[in-house]
Amino acid sequence: MSPRILLADDHPIFLQGLKSLLEREKFEVVGLAADGREAVKLAGKLKPDVVILDLAMPLLNGLDTAREIGKVSPATKKILITNYSEEQYVLDALRAGVNGYLLKTKAAADVIQAIREVSRGALYLSTGVSRELLQAYIENEASRVNSLSGREREVLQLIAEGKSTKEIAGILGVSPKTVETHRMRLMNKLEIHETAGLVRYAIRQGIIQP
Repeated sequence: MSPRILLADDHPIFLQGLKSLLEREKFEVVGLAADGREAVKLAGKLKPDVVILDLAMPLLNGLDTAREIGKVSPATKKILITNYSEEQYVLDALRAGVNGYLLKTKAAADVIQAIREVSRGALYLSTGVSRELLQAYIENEASRVNSLSGREREVLQLIAEGKSTKEIAGILGVSPKTVETHRMRLMNKLEIHETAGLVRYAIRQGIIQP
């Protein structure tokens, strides 16, 4: 089945052009948003498979929009379109939970492949963005997971599955205080300090299914 796609960009001509391109390729465009806050609202309502976001949008920028969409629709894959190829922009996007990063100059050529790649769980970087950067990011993510103890990985999975502290304590046969200690340690190791972020991380790592 073709992915259901939400588009968000404050330039109407670009937005309509992208919509037409995707529909010619038989993708289903389920919604259009002209700013970040509207994109978050529509994502929560429509639960699209993929959302394509402009980085520079009014009311809420693309990075913060991606973060908020991760909270209201965790299974939605996020592709960011931007003019910036510098390393810091790319890393900030990946840390915000973005699954694909496209340069506007390459968007028409790359967007179809990007949708297919992120839909199957891969990360996608536009041509013109360093592949070495992607590899370094993946290796860093792997090293973070490997730095967790077995019990911390268990707690991570149970948190991501929506279990409460009391429920996790019962499953693992430990006290709620011990669970909170493990939660604090894994959050510090992963540099993620909210439950929604842990859920997104667990999905990206294949620890749970979206």
